Amino acid sequence: MTDDISTLRRILCQCRTVAIVGLSADWHRPSNFVGKYLQQHGYRIVPVNPRYDSILGERSYASLEEIPFPVDMVDVFRRSAEVLPFACSAVAIGAKCLWQQIGVINAEADALVRAAGLDSVMDRCVKIEHARLFGGLRWAGVNTRVISARRPV
Repeated sequence: MTDDISTLRRILCQCRTVAIVGLSADWHRPSNFVGKYLQQHGYRIVPVNPRYDSILGERSYASLEEIPFPVDMVDVFRRSAEVLPFACSAVAIGAKCLWQQIGVINAEADALVRAAGLDSVMDRCVKIEHARLFGGLRWAGVNTRVISARRPV
């Protein structure tokens, strides 16, 4: 699993087309927040959810194999037990990275994609990591560069 800052930065800089498996059209779902955030920061998102025709203005596909153009990253919003088939598909379509969101940890999928030469990230959020590494946390007033439990006077 990749979790060092330089590798995460490289992944987020190089992987500009992101297939989001399990992207929801419901505005209040975490996957929708992530998709919208990535769009607002210049990424091309590709929804992978057979329940919808389009999400966030992008055509939705039923599977990774149906996407007719190259995908750099496969971001998975599914249960850990359901990740392995998406890992196999990520390898098959020539993705560069498999990203398992917070709470999603499938070591078998991680080993499979690493053996195929892909980067692999588990149990991390693309949105949070992007904001942390590229300064987006300050928008919410979080990145004050002061670590303290005291309120400023």
